[in-house]
Amino acid sequence: MTNWHWQNIQDRPYLTCDLLLDWQHGFLTKHFAPLDPPQLTAQISPNASSNQVKQVHGNIVLSPSEMNDAPLKEEETGLAMADGLIADGGNQALWVASADCNPILLADTQTGMVSAVHAGWRGTAQGIVGVAVHKLLALGTMPANLRVAIGPAIDGEVYQVTTGVGAEVCLSILPELQGAEPDKIIDRALSLSDSPLLPDEQPGRIRLDVRRVNLWQLRQLGLTDQQISIAPHCTFQEPENFFSYRREKLKKIQWSGIVSRGA
Repeated sequence: MTNWHWQNIQDRPYLTCDLLLDWQHGFLTKHFAPLDPPQLTAQISPNASSNQVKQVHGNIVLSPSEMNDAPLKEEETGLAMADGLIADGGNQALWVASADCNPILLADTQTGMVSAVHAGWRGTAQGIVGVAVHKLLALGTMPANLRVAIGPAIDGEVYQVTTGVGAEVCLSILPELQGAEPDKIIDRALSLSDSPLLPDEQPGRIRLDVRRVNLWQLRQLGLTDQQISIAPHCTFQEPENFFSYRREKLKKIQWSGIVSRGA
């Protein structure tokens, strides 16, 4: 099992993953609030450029060079609207924010290039992690060289959603059921040997582990379980370290970031 480790910057705890030891990276906790990506980049990699987007729960993944020409930008900040970043050069720090959604960091062991993805249930239903992988492949990545860490997010045991939402997300790993009734999709997903769903006693509800849907999507792209690690931490159940929108109903976030290697 891949190990996750607590680290500290000025007595502020954050997590790192063994799969990404060759890259400067971190899944930060709420103790870093209210620092923003430029301030955080200065702490983990002072010479790197800092890059972030305005997250909108979609499946757009942009490189730093693409952000300037992005068709949609937030008026107030000028940030490109997207939910993922992919490095197109060396020494680029890529940041995504989360507060129950999945922060996913991807890295190529050969090229040193990286990607950072914000995958909530909507982005996961739209296959955002696959978009990031395909963009890396287009830049020369081989699937066997990818390493992926899925950071702290809400655990499926405590994430109750409607069966409609559960079906929409699970359809992303069961494309052969396109057009099927939600109940049929739910039943098929529950029958999987490593199901991302758990039953719920309330009618019309299901428990959804979005992390495991992303795991399934990565498997279907040809990655092995040895290339992927899921953090053993739940944002909802660990208030001492993480903000959780479902727990607090407040728009508070923690950042996750990774820095590309290479020229």
